Amino acid sequence: MYWLFCLIFCLCSLGVKAKSISISEEEMSLIGKKIFINECAGKVENLTSWNVGTDFASLGIGHFIWYPSGKEGPFDEKFPSFLLFLEHRGIELPAWLRDPSDRDCPWKSRKEFMQDLQGLAMRSLRELLIDTIALQVEFIVERLQAVLPKILESASNPNHIRRQFFRVAESPMGFYALTDYVNFKGEGVLRSERYNGEGWGLLQVLELMSELNSNEAVREFVKCAERVLARRVENAPKEQVWLPGWRNRLRTYISDL
Repeated sequence: MYWLFCLIFCLCSLGVKAKSISISEEEMSLIGKKIFINECAGKVENLTSWNVGTDFASLGIGHFIWYPSGKEGPFDEKFPSFLLFLEHRGIELPAWLRDPSDRDCPWKSRKEFMQDLQGLAMRSLRELLIDTIALQVEFIVERLQAVLPKILESASNPNHIRRQFFRVAESPMGFYALTDYVNFKGEGVLRSERYNGEGWGLLQVLELMSELNSNEAVREFVKCAERVLARRVENAPKEQVWLPGWRNRLRTYISDL
């Protein structure tokens, strides 16, 4: 078990001194439980899913995207990276997942995926995900170490973005808000993740933030995220059906404040 998990945000290449944030085992557990509920409704059977209307599988407590061979979607694929992460942690993968050069999703469509829910490969995949829930939390949290330098490099005002990031991170429930939002809607740096040139990731939320009162950082983050997601729906009206659920998820960031 990890009694203290310390993230060091190294920004030396950007001329900024490194900064560290420590997260207790209790906080790590809370983040994992909340993301598991957000993404999978807290149900083990939802660790392996393929949502209607999508062309990729969604796996684990973070619903890591996994594309079939030949598919190149606009969203950031994370499941192959998670498999590599597990190998680095000494986890033995099922035999059919061990070849790093052949790690595309073997199911070509949602129909194939759903028809094979009780197949040998699917069962071994589900067992792997059940056994590595703690490592999935660590993988999701560690992602933030790479996120901040990426969004700073893409930002027109990196000092503002850095300041807002740490305002949120150092506030109660702030690390959960940042971790979940990145897992939920991405960094906001990919050009493919834009509608009419406007993104909806962490970068876009931090750009909207302006207040300096650290006690209100997470509440302001939620308000700005709601504005960013409402703008996304304005650019893609068919996604209106998802907006109430997105707003409910954002409000979990402040439900315990």
